[in-house]
Amino acid sequence: MYFCKMANTIKDQGEILEKMGIAKLNPMQEEACEVIRTNSNVILLSPTGTGKTLAFLLPLIELLDMKSKEVQAMILVPSRELAIQIEQVVREMGTGYKTNAVYGGRPFSKDKIELKHEPAIIIGTPGRISDHLRRETFSVYSIKTLVLDEFDKSLEVGFEEQMTEIIDALPNIEKRVLTSATQQIEIPRFVGVKDAAYLNYLDTKTKSQLQIKTINSASKDKLESLKDVLDHISNKPGIVFCNFRDSIQRVSDYLSANNIGHGCFHGGMEQQDRERSLIKFRNGTHNIIVATDLAARGLDIPELNFIIHYQLPLKKEEFTHRNGRTARMNASGNAYVIKWIKEDLPDFIELNELKNLTTRETPANTLWETLFVSGGRKDKISKGDIAGLFLKQGKLDKDELGTIELKQDCCFVSVPASKANELISNLNNTKLKKKKVRIKLV
Repeated sequence: MYFCKMANTIKDQGEILEKMGIAKLNPMQEEACEVIRTNSNVILLSPTGTGKTLAFLLPLIELLDMKSKEVQAMILVPSRELAIQIEQVVREMGTGYKTNAVYGGRPFSKDKIELKHEPAIIIGTPGRISDHLRRETFSVYSIKTLVLDEFDKSLEVGFEEQMTEIIDALPNIEKRVLTSATQQIEIPRFVGVKDAAYLNYLDTKTKSQLQIKTINSASKDKLESLKDVLDHISNKPGIVFCNFRDSIQRVSDYLSANNIGHGCFHGGMEQQDRERSLIKFRNGTHNIIVATDLAARGLDIPELNFIIHYQLPLKKEEFTHRNGRTARMNASGNAYVIKWIKEDLPDFIELNELKNLTTRETPANTLWETLFVSGGRKDKISKGDIAGLFLKQGKLDKDELGTIELKQDCCFVSVPASKANELISNLNNTKLKKKKVRIKLV
């Protein structure tokens, strides 16, 4: 295996992967690491969920200078969630390099405090990054590496003006990496990519075992058909895709009325609510998330057993990206298309009718709840500290302690629903690393 030489010699690539619990890189990641290392301009095309983030982070970190006190690499992303996700991956790598994510939806003053000591890597949405550049919050002269992650999505959602402004403001870029999960994307001239090395894993190098099944609904609102599909799938993680926010609310109300645990995700939600919905989905508090196409790309969510097209996608690209949330990297998965009997399927969806839906148990609420802890990394609190609190003082067995997600200023812990209230009663206002922490239900 090829090993990226780290600027921080404490950890080599093997140690980083071991720390992250990754046995080895997949073929795309291995090739991308080498190609990015040896080329000034790289365009990486690979399906959602194949590990593009790690593929560009490993060689990027190799280029960093530990002695520098300025920003050396910039990663532009189309959404807040993707910025947060990449920041988390860098932290999990444990490289020692300071990394900060900046994005809309939080006070600018918070950014300024965190950037007072400039990070080696800055990650952000084009709108917030361009705002920082106008205010000269950090120096741009040491930035030599630029990554445009899911760059086509950034263009699609209207960030071209800000991206042009940002790239024009970076005078010393030596390496550009563009990633996408979409085929045949036109690269705008302002990006400055010349003689790029292309890595295309969209068609030839990944084999999907996705099964697409069509469900005919006698009712136009399709809600009963949706429940039939969920009963058929039974307690497995998946996404129900809608086209509009009001549709999500209608579906959510129906699922709640039928005692089916779920979360929601769309652009109209507050940032905190969106993040917590994803956290509860990742840790198993909810097996189902009802979402718009915003969730189809770039989000850090687990391997899914299924996705449901409750509303038909308007474009082929949307259909592809939705389906890309399941059947990743040679795994199998199912996509269910719910169609009103008087509704015509778009040309890009083939009719593959599932005639008999086997009813299993109703996917009721899961056995987990998520607790909020008001302490995080800035308080010198680690995952081990959190685990110790819940295992020793909370008297949980090891198999009762679920996923721990540690943030900068807080933490989220999944615990058995039957013990959630007792844990809150026993642990709330407990001292942890000299900080009194609040614990409450999310």
